[in-house]
Amino acid sequence: MNLRKIFAAAALCMAVCASAQTPKYIFYYIGDGMGMGPVMAAETYNRTVLENDTPLTMLQFPVVGWCTTYSASHIITDSAAAGTALSTGHKTSNGMLGMDADTTVVYSLAKDLREMGYGIGIATSVNPGDATPGAFYAHVPHRKMYYEIFSQMAETDYQFFAGAGLAGTEDKDGKPTDLLQKFADNKMQIVRGPEGIKEINSDKVLLLNTEGTPNWNIGYTIDSIPGVLSLPQITEACLAQLQRTSPDRFFMMIEGGNIDHALHANDGGAAIKEVLNFDSALAIAFDFYRQHPDETLIVVTADHDTGGMAIVHPKKPFGGLANIDFQRVSKENFSEYCKSLMKSRNVYTWDDMKEYLAENLGFFTHIKVSAEQEEALKGLFEEAIKLRNTPDQETLYANFNAFAVEVFRLFNDAAGLAFTTTSHSGNPVPVFAVGAGAERFRAYNNNVNIPKAIMETVENK
Repeated sequence: MNLRKIFAAAALCMAVCASAQTPKYIFYYIGDGMGMGPVMAAETYNRTVLENDTPLTMLQFPVVGWCTTYSASHIITDSAAAGTALSTGHKTSNGMLGMDADTTVVYSLAKDLREMGYGIGIATSVNPGDATPGAFYAHVPHRKMYYEIFSQMAETDYQFFAGAGLAGTEDKDGKPTDLLQKFADNKMQIVRGPEGIKEINSDKVLLLNTEGTPNWNIGYTIDSIPGVLSLPQITEACLAQLQRTSPDRFFMMIEGGNIDHALHANDGGAAIKEVLNFDSALAIAFDFYRQHPDETLIVVTADHDTGGMAIVHPKKPFGGLANIDFQRVSKENFSEYCKSLMKSRNVYTWDDMKEYLAENLGFFTHIKVSAEQEEALKGLFEEAIKLRNTPDQETLYANFNAFAVEVFRLFNDAAGLAFTTTSHSGNPVPVFAVGAGAERFRAYNNNVNIPKAIMETVENK
């Protein structure tokens, strides 16, 4: 038996032995939109480009399964229905949070665990009132009811929330609501950015991104935005808060929401970097597990697959996934840059754009662009940027300038990445588990069974 098999057998033995224990520490990681395509693309990049002998953290877990994601109303779920299934064990209609399809309130395992004395932390890289995190504490018939969602957040006794920013602070007429007062009345401290983590001194805290940043996500890893929160920082802050306020037992839900945003954009490079970032946040829990193997359960899954992403053979003579190292801007930020040029009165030429593409995407310098492709790009640049004569590509979270769409289509071709949709797909998603009770997550699952299985590990003892 070779060394790798010995280690795998030892890990499996440890997980089986741990299964006899009741987990005191439960980590629930949800990669939004993270089907198996993005996972394998990230692992292939990790192995072939970064040349790491160690697989992604999630791929080191001894228990692996699959999970269906359909909702009560659609064969293709949205994040609200999927989040409700993953948090409460109930199917519901797309768009609904914390209610079943008949609008009956259903409760999440986070609430049940809190009543059992567990500390609770809910964290994400997107809006903390968005569908997946919202499903762990809110009950509304529509996921866009942000005032009601955040009001219910303020009223919980959970110890930690984190995400990009607040919504619902203004009504439809632009007038301030009483939302911030509700947080104050319920003694929930609000802090912002990496520096704000140092200011945490309350038993209930809401950590938000740096002041002046968008409230829908903390920013893409690939954009390297200075001074903003990262998912690993958020995870460490959540763990520290729960160890301080509830050291004997706690539950953490960590969502990699930006994975989904990148996949909706069909931005393969950004998606891979977000999966790696999510995996780095997961490594924090795995390190904790190694210190408490008999008392810890970690479950990793996704709410649904987004984009139908796959690794394909890159178009020659391009260099495949290694080209991602030349990408320094997300499709979303590049599209916004293009739109800013459309509004500017400054003269911006094709040569200026070629220089930008070379510096930020490796075009012309590392990624070969044929004469025919350059001519087509130049023509689209004239139509989209100068004449403003092309329609945008509309996706769930952003509208993309037509020139940006074509640039990133060529980049995906060069990287060897392909997409079937800019929306969600019905593909099953992976499930990974390690620790006390991990064997319950083996094989083929329905998403409603995951929270039920977690609760069985603490109730049937």
